[in-house]
Amino acid sequence: MSGKKGNGKGFIAEFKKFIMRGNVMDMAVGVIVGGAFTSIVTSLNQDILSPILGLFGGTDFSGLYVVMGEEEAAPVLHYGNFITAVINFLITAFVIFLLLKAINAVSSKIGREKKEAPEAPTTKKCPFCKSEIAIDATRCPHCTSQLEESAQ
Repeated sequence: MSGKKGNGKGFIAEFKKFIMRGNVMDMAVGVIVGGAFTSIVTSLNQDILSPILGLFGGTDFSGLYVVMGEEEAAPVLHYGNFITAVINFLITAFVIFLLLKAINAVSSKIGREKKEAPEAPTTKKCPFCKSEIAIDATRCPHCTSQLEESAQ
């Protein structure tokens, strides 16, 4: 770090520049949307999938626990909540995978449609010395030969 002179203003300006960069804003939006998405997936798991899985397994995972002792203040391990959290994670990861796969498919399809036509040539070969010259040249700058209009 350099001396104290201008450190405060430089630091604030640098921080402001960092915050205003597009990728930081994109990341902030992603975190906010991710939080909302997580609550949707949690609700999907707790309100829809866990009861359905409970029909087949005979139990709802969120109610599973083990009491670690006999006294009233004994610790309780709520391993059912952990199983629910793991299922939430797997569902979230799977849904994100499907979204990214769909986005990549659409992106590649759009990329194939947007392939640009090849650029028109800007140079041609001199028929006499075979040097690269401008497409609209009437005389070769290398061998000074007079070029025909149709030569390329």
